[in-house]
Amino acid sequence: RRVVGSRFCRCSVSNSHAMSKVNDKIAAFQEENPGKPFYSFEYFPPKTASGETNLYDRFDRMASLNPMWIDVTWGAGGSTSEKTMTICTNALQYHGLDVMMHLTCTNITVESVHEALVKCKEVGICNILALRGDPPAGQENWTATIGGFSHASDLVKYIRKHFGDYFCIAVAGYPENHLESPDQAEDMKWMKEKVDAGADLIVTQLFYDCDEFLGFVKRCRDMDITIPILPGIMPIQSYNGFKRMTGFCKTKVPDEITEALEPIKEDEAKVKAYGVELGVKMCKKLLENGVPGLHFYTLNLETSVMKIIDGLGVAQAAGKTMPWRRAVTKDRQGETVRPIFWANRSKSYIQRTAAWDDFPNGRFGNRASPAYGEFNFVSMCHESDAKLREERRKMWGESPQSAQDIGELFVGYVKGDVKKLPWCQDAIIDETNFIKKQLLQLNKGGMWTINSQPRVNGALSTDPYFGWGPDGGFVYQKAYVEFFCNEEVLTKFLEMVDSERWNSLGYTAVKTTGETRTNLPANSVTAVTWGVFPDREVVQPTVVDSSSFMAWKDEAFALWTEFIEIYEEGSQSQKVVKEISESYWLVNVYDNDYVASDLFTKLVACL
Repeated sequence: RRVVGSRFCRCSVSNSHAMSKVNDKIAAFQEENPGKPFYSFEYFPPKTASGETNLYDRFDRMASLNPMWIDVTWGAGGSTSEKTMTICTNALQYHGLDVMMHLTCTNITVESVHEALVKCKEVGICNILALRGDPPAGQENWTATIGGFSHASDLVKYIRKHFGDYFCIAVAGYPENHLESPDQAEDMKWMKEKVDAGADLIVTQLFYDCDEFLGFVKRCRDMDITIPILPGIMPIQSYNGFKRMTGFCKTKVPDEITEALEPIKEDEAKVKAYGVELGVKMCKKLLENGVPGLHFYTLNLETSVMKIIDGLGVAQAAGKTMPWRRAVTKDRQGETVRPIFWANRSKSYIQRTAAWDDFPNGRFGNRASPAYGEFNFVSMCHESDAKLREERRKMWGESPQSAQDIGELFVGYVKGDVKKLPWCQDAIIDETNFIKKQLLQLNKGGMWTINSQPRVNGALSTDPYFGWGPDGGFVYQKAYVEFFCNEEVLTKFLEMVDSERWNSLGYTAVKTTGETRTNLPANSVTAVTWGVFPDREVVQPTVVDSSSFMAWKDEAFALWTEFIEIYEEGSQSQKVVKEISESYWLVNVYDNDYVASDLFTKLVACL
């Protein structure tokens, strides 16, 4: 939620700098945390745009568990290849997640595989799960494509030959043998061949008998396969889904599982609860037997997986090196400052600054320069269908008739009744609870807040609410708030600033037309978050920057179209929202007195 500024180089640059290779991450993690397990999550590309949007939201929630990596499946013959690549790229660039992309041999030529791998390098993906793949839908037997690969080992060899060690390559393992293997010996022969071809990591097929997995690990070690072997865990989400998947994969199901499920198979809640219980039990046994990590097949669902990790007590809280979540691409590793305005829309900020090859430690440039890319999207996933409009009306109001109705929406967001707004893509964060009472008063009084932070005077860098950066440091914040308001409310605020001599406040108010009122000098930049750490210079990762605010202003007012477009053309609801977007002010206020002043009480007094 924050940033400071000096000057940017604005030359275009290729986004070819890779994230971390998973095998290197695992080695480093095990060296720093001996005996501590890690975990990773698998997802598949949703069929609909709304499903894709939901998946991105899920990424953010599950990212709080700090997975070692996530991977995204690749449909047979590349049927979801473009979507898979897009999701992987977005997860990497906008969600700060290391990514492993699936790549199969089904219905795909060598040329197409090469193109996909080159694209991976271009966007910074350096982890591949190399698979032969299943037969296409409606085809019983798998056959090699003319001009393609016959085995996963061929794909591994090709990657190593043409791309060297750029990629970490994972391959599949089969505790109960591949369905097409005539016997265990033959199956292990193919396993060994994939590893000898250059694989770095093995992720297994799902199973429900832990002894089958442990036996597979022993067979691998007896054949001098020394790379990490991770168990594929698929929590039981529903009875029918469990039966369908185990039937398709011909997975061995122990009698105790069948007996436990039979009496509850019609009760979805009980089945899910048992799935969590079983998942915890299986994972505990695996970890007790030396398994280094767990790979979860999430089925694009989060609750069961998160409950299992919680039940195991192995959750890895994502440490905050900055107040904002850093991108994992190496071309942004030098980024130490961001404007606070995009605190709740970090994906937009990253997209609009994607062409930068340097990041500021002082002042941002003139917004008239090409520093910020065009604001050309409303959310991470466009969708104009009736379903999305219906969902938004349910969330934001079926038929608002006045500005007061819209104001109630902002009040609902602060209360937690409304899960997101166009300017706020996630629920309010924990630190907001310290000013929640005042925020409710402001929103009820006509200051519709979209961004805020309380003042902090020397909290420990390990503080659960405000902390960030290395241990042993202290962090500071100036109180800050950003809101929409009408002319009457703004006038009252400006009168109080003058009459009460609130000299510690800095403010800027702007309309969609560009009309501006401010008490700040031109091109001003003020740090509103900073940290002091042992043996380091003061770090100032968040700023209020007047030039960047004008770039943000264009985006903030354009986001009102998310309201306008969900209502019928010419309706009273559409007229109300449009009038607000054209007449209201966007205001940011910060308080330089981070020691004793109370910005939010002052603002409440204006209403």
